Amino acid sequence: MTRAFPKFGYNPVTGEWNDSLTGEFLWSNVNLSEAVPDVMTPSTWSLWWIFHYETNPIVFPGDYPFCGNLAGRPYFNLSLLFSVYQAVGQDARGEMQADMLGYASLDFDIPTLPFSAFLVYRTVLPGTFRARWEMSRCRKDLARFLETTPAWCRATRNKVVNWKDTASLLAGWKETIKPAVVHGCQMLRFATAGLARPSTRLRQELSALIGVTDASMIMSNLSNSGNLASLGPLLGLTQVAKGQLSREAYLERYGHRGPHEMELSIPGADDDPAWLDKRLAELTQSPVDVEALLANQRAAQAAAWTSFESRFPTKAPAMRRRLDAIAAAAQTREAVRSEVTRLGRLVRAFLLQAGAVTAMGDAVFFLSLDELAEVLAGDKTHFSHLDARRDAYQKYITLPPYPAIIIGHFDPFRWAADPNRRSDFYDARQTEAVVFPSTIKGFAGAVGCVEGVVRRIDRVEDGEQIQPGEILVTTITNVGWTPLFPRLGAIVTDVGAPLSHAAIVARELGIPAVVGCGNATMLLKTGDRVRVDGGSGTVEILTR
Repeated sequence: MTRAFPKFGYNPVTGEWNDSLTGEFLWSNVNLSEAVPDVMTPSTWSLWWIFHYETNPIVFPGDYPFCGNLAGRPYFNLSLLFSVYQAVGQDARGEMQADMLGYASLDFDIPTLPFSAFLVYRTVLPGTFRARWEMSRCRKDLARFLETTPAWCRATRNKVVNWKDTASLLAGWKETIKPAVVHGCQMLRFATAGLARPSTRLRQELSALIGVTDASMIMSNLSNSGNLASLGPLLGLTQVAKGQLSREAYLERYGHRGPHEMELSIPGADDDPAWLDKRLAELTQSPVDVEALLANQRAAQAAAWTSFESRFPTKAPAMRRRLDAIAAAAQTREAVRSEVTRLGRLVRAFLLQAGAVTAMGDAVFFLSLDELAEVLAGDKTHFSHLDARRDAYQKYITLPPYPAIIIGHFDPFRWAADPNRRSDFYDARQTEAVVFPSTIKGFAGAVGCVEGVVRRIDRVEDGEQIQPGEILVTTITNVGWTPLFPRLGAIVTDVGAPLSHAAIVARELGIPAVVGCGNATMLLKTGDRVRVDGGSGTVEILTR
């Protein structure tokens, strides 16, 4: 399915892009900001367009953005989803909680669109049937995709450097790279669909039986034997440090991963010969044996499961099968995501070659991939927009991360200038003064209770400031933060859910974590002393 690249809220004069100005909608980036923590260049936004639109078989009614660009950051339009459910007599609030809204309260009016049931069935149903067919096809191709993608990317990189004219580049994009990206996006959609809802339901059932803390412990060992792709970069570093894995093998397996892995304009391991040395230096700052952490956590999880079996012997077999299925689904999602990331870094290599051949240099990142194809075909009209887009991007990257939940028209500059702003929630309809919560509450990410000193940082590049045992407080983490985890006493994030990176990796390592707090980075500062209870999902401020 091919759909034109959308420019709902794009202003070609200023280069600014703000889809919140297209209508009154409820926006969320709770499960997007982990994958894309940076402000996006237009090239990166167009890569996300391929995933959310061009390869998405489901079509929503009306001409509204489902995944929008709000001042350079991706957000889901939950008003569109809620309106579809509402039209057929269903309430989507339960579906949207956790993975789409985080720990945000749902006691507010959600802006909706006046869809009829007939319109929804006529528009959405055909796509659901296509989606089922596509899921079946992807399931059959999973093993081949995971096995062959690394070598295919390596071979294609070697070809890209020999595409030394615009015709070769255009053919290479259309015939080689884009088809692989499209298939990778389809595989990621398949892998993601099979995890979120079953995991949420099982967690809820376990919590009702044995409480949130014990439920979190039982669901903590998703890696089984430690083969979760999110843990790979960390475990691989320890193997390199011990001489058990060569530097070349590590870079082949994990060199495409990093904190900014999905922003095409930001360099990674391929661009920095000292990249691996920096990661190894970070590892030496951690006085903890990573493999011992994993072993201890597996033992604790096994003990919790044994207790469950003794208390609920008739429920245990079925529960065990569901746990194993979720663990397998989690491993599949992380493995597919890793290979899709590898494809994304291949797209970066292609863009760099295109920038060199066309003499655009890094300005190539300020074109969408469709626009670049037109440039390679001889159309230079898009060049007039490059300076405005670069200027807008430079303004956006000076701003703090926007609220995870946004309702209505959002002006990021006005919001950032407000010293009393909330970093968790913004409602353009709200006129009363903001009242900050007296206690910090989030999702139970990883079991454990610990007291410690806060280390508040915004960028993984500032991780060297963290002292052993400190409590990391940040907006969100992704796989690029994993090497920092062993030295942490606990983790607290603004954005996240039980299946977010911080929660999954912290559970595997046995590090207490509270995720999806919303406003932790506004309420906590470096030096504060807090008590983090990962089982109950609370952070208590002891002294400031």
